[in-house]
Amino acid sequence: MADNLENLADQLAAEAEGASGGAGDGGGSGSSSAADVLDPTKDRNLQMIMDIPLRVTVELGRTKMPVSELLNLGQGSVIELAKLAGEPMEVFVNDKLIARGEAVVVNEKFGVRLTDIISTKERVEQLK
Repeated sequence: MADNLENLADQLAAEAEGASGGAGDGGGSGSSSAADVLDPTKDRNLQMIMDIPLRVTVELGRTKMPVSELLNLGQGSVIELAKLAGEPMEVFVNDKLIARGEAVVVNEKFGVRLTDIISTKERVEQLK
């Protein structure tokens, strides 16, 4: 999962550079040259954003209900969600969908195994 986050950080950094009109790749192919990989300024730029806190939300499902129904909820009440059992959970970073996954239990704690990371193109479309 750490590798996925590092890949996501690399992709976000590349998208930010491309969106700011970063010259140098000429064709906008998104591929890195050997000079880019060895460039210490890119590593320093990436390190600058590594400590920025982000809000990560995993959504199991949603529902709407009137206040009167909400007030009648008690221990043991069941809330029906607008999602089918077995559908992937959605992972949001700062309210932007970045991945889908499935619930897992690791060392008696719940977690999410990422099964699908949203493509770069789809994430850029969300920004508009």
